[in-house]
Formats: sequence, C-alpha cells, structure tokens
Amino acid sequence: MPCASFANAIVVLYAASALLGAVLYLPFRVDIRPDLERAGHWRALGFFDLKEHFVAIGLALLPAYWVCWQQRRGDERSPTPAALTLILAFIVWWSFLIGHAMNNITGFGR
Repeated sequence: MPCASFANAIVVLYAASALLGAVLYLPFRVDIRPDLERAGHWRALGFFDLKEHFVAIGLALLPAYWVCWQQRRGDERSPTPAALTLILAFIVWWSFLIGHAMNNITGFGR
C-alpha cells in the first residue's frame, strides 16, 4: 500500500523539520528578534508568529493524517485524507516562504 508508506514518510519528515525549527527558535528569539523589533518589522514578526501557530496545528493534525491514510482503501473516495494533505501542504509552504522572507530581512548568516 504505497499511500501508507508515503504517509509514514510525511509524518516523519514533518516532525523532523518541526524539531529542527524548534532547535533554531531559541537563537532567533534571543539574538535576532530584538533587532527586528527595534527596526519596526512588526508585520514580518506577526507572520512569523502565525507560522509558529500553524506548525503547532500541523503537529496536532499528524496523527489524524496518518490514521486517514493508513485506513484508506484503494477504491474509497473520502475527502478527509486529501483535505488533511492540503492543510499540511499549506503549512509547509507558508513556513518556507515566511522563513525565507525573515532570512532576507535579517541577512544571510546573521
């Protein structure tokens, strides 16, 4: 069942990227965020905070995502697995774009 193995990979990779983001969060919070606040980048910081909330929601959705794809039959047409996939895809792309924008604001290697 290839759907189940893809679901396993997505759950592991999403959790791993969230864990790496959590590791990088403390240096950002301590070193970079105060500079952005002093510079008045409130909109960018708000988008970054929204990204954090989205990633947490995505982590909470992972068990439901995994169960939906594990129990899916080949001929079954349930909209739930597709909806959860779209939600997770949106969260991943939002996180990528906001992270990229924050890196552009702060400068590479800061």
